[in-house]
Amino acid sequence: MSVIWYECKVKYRKTHETGEQKVVSEVYLLDAVSFTEAESRITEEMQKLTSEDFKIMNIKVANFAEVHPFENSDRWFKSKVSLIAMDEESGKEKKSNIYLLVQANDVKDAYENTEKAMEETMGDFSIPAITESPILDVFPYFTGEEEQLERFNMMDAVENLNEEVSQEEE
Repeated sequence: MSVIWYECKVKYRKTHETGEQKVVSEVYLLDAVSFTEAESRITEEMQKLTSEDFKIMNIKVANFAEVHPFENSDRWFKSKVSLIAMDEESGKEKKSNIYLLVQANDVKDAYENTEKAMEETMGDFSIPAITESPILDVFPYFTGEEEQLERFNMMDAVENLNEEVSQEEE
């Protein structure tokens, strides 16, 4: 079963720093295997964020191929990336577009972060468009396995370091 990114629009009463309460509609992104799971997950996340009543206004499938968070960034940008390949039959250049959600502070950072995200790509690509996204936050799905894997990798690193120290001492 593949995981899909869902955009969830939620309406609720938000209390600002000034103490003023205002009804807001905010968009969040999360991954899930179905609309039902997306609704369940956004409900769970919103219960953590607010004690106010909230209403899920819309849930739709997002067209992001990948999501790339970057530290010290506070906004999300949608980057259109054109993958360029040669059509062997016609000999013409063929472009196919994908969309990345990239965290950044401004459009310039978003462009640079998109390039970083794409640096492992073997083929040619261009970045024809970057727009600020209305997405306020991203809630990726974690099963707990990621944390165990991280610990396992840390243990491997410690073991390798111990082996290197032992070899140097000999």
